[in-house]
Amino acid sequence: MIDPAAVQNLISSWWFNYDEANFDIWPGLLTDDVHFTCRTDTGQTDYEEFVRADVTGKDAVLEWQTDHRRNSPYPLRHNGTNIHITRQSGNEATFASYIFVTQIAQGAVSNLSSGPVTGMVRDEGGVLRIAELNVVLDTANSDVLTSVRTGI
Repeated sequence: MIDPAAVQNLISSWWFNYDEANFDIWPGLLTDDVHFTCRTDTGQTDYEEFVRADVTGKDAVLEWQTDHRRNSPYPLRHNGTNIHITRQSGNEATFASYIFVTQIAQGAVSNLSSGPVTGMVRDEGGVLRIAELNVVLDTANSDVLTSVRTGI
């Protein structure tokens, strides 16, 4: 069984090291076959091309993430919250969480984005690594739940 605290620690480490552009740490946090996706929930923003990704393999993911980070603001803060395991099987566990992303604009903290994050971690010989990371950035306006989701 994968310890939930270890999942929390790994995902928090990813976001911290991503924000700080600690490029040399990233490879050790990912499996060789990692799959990364990112998109907005509406697909209708001015920055779709900048955030859209669907890449597989450590080298491809690192290339996309490095380019994306180099062209993003600093300081940038991805705050991972509510990280919890949704399923465990052997040496893998899936998780779900939220991110809340901020930057500094005109001397004040500015909300940049938020959204759900899902993924999978894998224990590789006693080292927990990210095998899948899926980010969906919130861009749709909030509304009454029953008007945006049917069958509730």
